[in-house]
Amino acid sequence: MKITCIGADISNNDVSCSENLISNLKSDIPKLLKKGAIKAGLTNITGDDVVISAIVNDEDLPLINKEIVNILRDNAEDIGDIGGVGKTSEEAGEGISYATANIREDRFPDAVILHFETYGGESFVAHVAESAIQAAKGISSCTDVSILNSEDINEIPGVGYVGNETDDPVIVATVEDLEQIGVISGAMIGASLGCKNTYLVKRHTPCNVIPGSVLVSATAFTNGNIIDLAVPFENKTRILK
Repeated sequence: MKITCIGADISNNDVSCSENLISNLKSDIPKLLKKGAIKAGLTNITGDDVVISAIVNDEDLPLINKEIVNILRDNAEDIGDIGGVGKTSEEAGEGISYATANIREDRFPDAVILHFETYGGESFVAHVAESAIQAAKGISSCTDVSILNSEDINEIPGVGYVGNETDDPVIVATVEDLEQIGVISGAMIGASLGCKNTYLVKRHTPCNVIPGSVLVSATAFTNGNIIDLAVPFENKTRILK
């Protein structure tokens, strides 16, 4: 099994997603289940970007990826990143963000998803995302973690080709044990926030930052359930007196 995550900017502004857009996307999520996804959800809403994620059998990955992009395209207020997807490598442009990771079939399909949104932070967001990836790799209870697309042209199974210019990456780490979600997500969030001008935000938070910043949202996708990790992380990091 795998988890697949696809992110895109399809909002009609540069700082937030409308309630109508979010409602329409949520209404179309059941289409993924009808196509064969095991679990699916609108896992991250960060500034003007969204991420749809799905748990799939390996052989269904191209089909589900295609349907996710169809849902994003059908509900787009602005074609945005969808327009950067090419049918051939020559047509690839600045397009959607993509991440995938393996899931052990003898475990529940649990994962931690971090989504990065930039407002003038394009020059260093890849470093922020890579820092979080390396933090997850160092933990024994992490089954697998996605990699950043570093090639000039990247192929997304079932979708097409995109360039590596995306400035709003998504990353995902799969988890061996439910109780280790806090360990893995804490390491990933901590590594991200250790980078300059990077801020953790709650789900569906507008991009209210000084330009030159990166926002990161963190989601636990546990057997199809969506948990906004910014909420418990805020509580856990309070200094007790």
